[in-house]
Amino acid sequence: MPPVAPEEFPPPVKPAEEFIGPPTDPEEERIEVGVAIVGGGPAGLACAIRLMQLLEDEPELTERLGEVPVAVIEKGKTTGAHLLSGANMRPSAMRELFPDLDPSEWPVYQEVTKDAVYLLTKRRALPLKPVPPPFRNHGNYVTSVAKLGRFLGEKAEEAGVYVLSETAADKLLVEDRIVKGIRSGDKGRGRDGEELSNFEPGSDVIAKATVLAEGTLGHLTGAAIEYYDIGGRYPQRWELGVKEVWKVPKSLDRVIHTMGWPLRKRAKWNEFGGSFIYPMGEDRVSIGLVVGLDYTDATFSVHDSLQELKTHPFVRDILEGGEREAWGAKTIPSGGYWSMPSRLAVPGMAIAGDAAGMVNIPTLKGIHYAMHAGMYAAEAIVDALKHDSINFEAYEEKVRRSVIEKDLYRSRNMRQPFSHGFFLGGAVASAMEITGGAFPGGQWRNEPDAEQAMSSDGAGSRYPKPDNKYTFDKLSSVFASGNATRDDAPNHIRLQTRVPRDIAQTFVSMCPAQVYEIPEDQLANGAEVVDVQVVPSNCVQCGAITAKGGRLTLPEGGDGPLYQET
Repeated sequence: MPPVAPEEFPPPVKPAEEFIGPPTDPEEERIEVGVAIVGGGPAGLACAIRLMQLLEDEPELTERLGEVPVAVIEKGKTTGAHLLSGANMRPSAMRELFPDLDPSEWPVYQEVTKDAVYLLTKRRALPLKPVPPPFRNHGNYVTSVAKLGRFLGEKAEEAGVYVLSETAADKLLVEDRIVKGIRSGDKGRGRDGEELSNFEPGSDVIAKATVLAEGTLGHLTGAAIEYYDIGGRYPQRWELGVKEVWKVPKSLDRVIHTMGWPLRKRAKWNEFGGSFIYPMGEDRVSIGLVVGLDYTDATFSVHDSLQELKTHPFVRDILEGGEREAWGAKTIPSGGYWSMPSRLAVPGMAIAGDAAGMVNIPTLKGIHYAMHAGMYAAEAIVDALKHDSINFEAYEEKVRRSVIEKDLYRSRNMRQPFSHGFFLGGAVASAMEITGGAFPGGQWRNEPDAEQAMSSDGAGSRYPKPDNKYTFDKLSSVFASGNATRDDAPNHIRLQTRVPRDIAQTFVSMCPAQVYEIPEDQLANGAEVVDVQVVPSNCVQCGAITAKGGRLTLPEGGDGPLYQET
């Protein structure tokens, strides 16, 4: 059958209608806070901590903000539970937020002193010397963003922030086009939505200012961008990263990035990405593979490609004799400068961090941008609220004058050329790097990942059979994520369940957690149109389904992974 694009089978959801509305609780039952921050990641927690620092010098405003001046609404079991990244962190935001804290007290493993980049063929690893500028990490710090989230959460609570964990921000509260807060999701519903014996309804959380710092593919952020019509010049696109943490017998002394194998170079497959291997102290390493979701082979799987990568002699030498300790998966916004929202603030609300697409894909950096953005939002909110204003446009100005704007504008056209193949993309991106982004100039368009026409084209036939000792299947990996979603929870994933076979296969292969299945009898009889069966309890909320043709909504607060060191 001819290739078919997932966008031709859109999910049954209308975000701006379903997830935005006025408060519904009686006034006496509403929860009132000063500032509501949605998301306990680097952006949201940096915002919360900076708010409390500023409020120390603003007693009148603090009193007006009430008993709960700052609240963080976090859907995971704790801050950091849903966070995953490489991660090599630039230290600028940590130094600004904690000027009196020595780096030895940061939640990091080590400072980067050595870098290496390799071009992989099936059997060889060819070093690229000198190291290309985007991959130079000297002076950065290897960290776990899950560990960083826990650290920032503790610092926030010490400062007086109320962290409402296991709380899903299900709806954005808007009256007269002014954001008034959020509504938390219900708890204790059965698979069909029925109220169980432990049912607890959600609550309206009313705030003078709301910050959406939900991270990649934010549930409320997507709805708000549609409702306020503040999308970027071009659509956002995403990468999917799958990561493992290994305990190993010999230490790694450098940060490693690879490109090439196991990804195919021809433009027709559009397999853009690469791997990272980072030291985590003396006896552990993290290894991950990041691939753009604009690929075209319905059988391609990032999780299984990572397992294939591990069979390379160069990688096996690093991991040999080791043991996998953790696994996780997450999407990364990669549209860059042209895909950021046209506005970062509307009356009563600001958007920060990955939710706003503040990621520099050529350098694989986003944590420090998110933290800086959170701090800028805090400063603008305090300045506005002192004057009884809900206009936070000063936040946008702070971002535009910052390293966020400078870096993302410089790399504004570096991701798009790789849609034309590895070699042409590399040549164009190199020219942009050499000229500081000046040549080739202009605006290179992003195409939505779901617009790519999909067909089964051989990727799935080459993956190694998991032995669950060195190479792993998806289900055992979900267990390693700490996922504890109950089996009878309602389905939080919206998608069409009767679709062409290649669309269904795209969902099955893409998902790193084996959430989607095609019935065995339909696999066997070669049916061109098949059913998609959904196992929502496997979901680790990576967000890939939203990028590639479905829509992830929020499960019950506390569901999902419990990442520790990812």
